[in-house]
Amino acid sequence: MRVAVTIKDVAREAHVSVATVSRALNGHDNVAAAVRARVLQVAGTLRYSPHHAARSLSSRRTGTIGVVLPDLHGEFFSELMRGIDLVARERGLHLLVSSYHGNPVEQGTAMLAMRGRVDGLLVMSPSGPGAGDLDDPLQGLPSVLINTPASVANTHGAISVDNHGGALAMMQHLRAAGHARIAFIAGPADNFDARERRRGYLDASSADGSAPWVVDGDFSESSGCHAGEQLLAATSRPDAVFAANDMMALGCLYAFNRAGVRVPHDIALAGFDDIPLARYVHPALTTVRVDISDLGGRALRLLLDGTPGSGADQAASIRLPTRLVVRDSSPATRSGAARPRET
Repeated sequence: MRVAVTIKDVAREAHVSVATVSRALNGHDNVAAAVRARVLQVAGTLRYSPHHAARSLSSRRTGTIGVVLPDLHGEFFSELMRGIDLVARERGLHLLVSSYHGNPVEQGTAMLAMRGRVDGLLVMSPSGPGAGDLDDPLQGLPSVLINTPASVANTHGAISVDNHGGALAMMQHLRAAGHARIAFIAGPADNFDARERRRGYLDASSADGSAPWVVDGDFSESSGCHAGEQLLAATSRPDAVFAANDMMALGCLYAFNRAGVRVPHDIALAGFDDIPLARYVHPALTTVRVDISDLGGRALRLLLDGTPGSGADQAASIRLPTRLVVRDSSPATRSGAARPRET
């Protein structure tokens, strides 16, 4: 059993007084930025959680909801925040937003920094390893986890996307369109969404007896471009490419266009998420639609309202369906003249 960390422990490790730690954690202005950063870093490392009795002294509602995300860059997070903000405005609430750039220590620090400032917390923590560390900073604070592994989410309110089912649907579409060699651009290995989408691709490949063809990516446009270049350099090119998110698919499309490879005539292309940009590129991108804005909005509603009929000892959990969206980058039938198939 882990010994409880006290405010004195934080003060000792940060080389400041207990009063300074208290002021830093409670957001007082009379603390230098460098000192505040050091205190928050130490508190996160030690996984310090303020004592319940001390928290009860300032239990007045703040009218503010905290949002902690792995990043704020890109259309996915923009749409997610738009959905959260729409519901927050409906309910007359303010948002306090932070990102942790994939760093588990910074994630814990961000959540601890919000204690006492927010009435509840939305946390997107798609990385499996270390995700159990969420329990300490979330203790006693109403929270909903977004797209987080079930082993962690089962102790909190949770909302996620049917990534596996969406990947299966995309593979069925590509097979039905006549594509035999389907390459997959994977997302980061420590990301829950990426793992589920890869699992769907591999399950579909196993079901039809085809050899999987996986190229590594990290969800960024640049990794999609690099993956596209790798695929074009292969001895036998794929009939179709399925990227684990739209941003990698767009990077791959750029690599194909630069090499003079026509989509979908030479190689079909598909993504996942249906970010707003997906329908405006040329050719418009076939993808698996995640209603990203609705994901954010429903996460906040789950935090505020819970699920009717769920007991206090049972965390509410929602899984959102996905929808296949077929556009010009991968039509329902193969376009152009048939090409000889290498074996």
